[in-house]
Amino acid sequence: MIDNFALGLSHGLLLLTAWLLLRRDDLDREDAKPSMKRGRTEVKTSRWGRPRA
Repeated sequence: MIDNFALGLSHGLLLLTAWLLLRRDDLDREDAKPSMKRGRTEVKTSRWGRPRA
């Protein structure tokens, strides 16, 4: 029972991580933003106010 729960939980978390990574807007964009070309750096914040990497 514990083994099935551990496998289900770990695979569920991996699926959630893959889903969140695949739905990112900047996944397949190679062009930089206009503000980045001028030398300014923007700090993006996520929905919860934390800076994004």
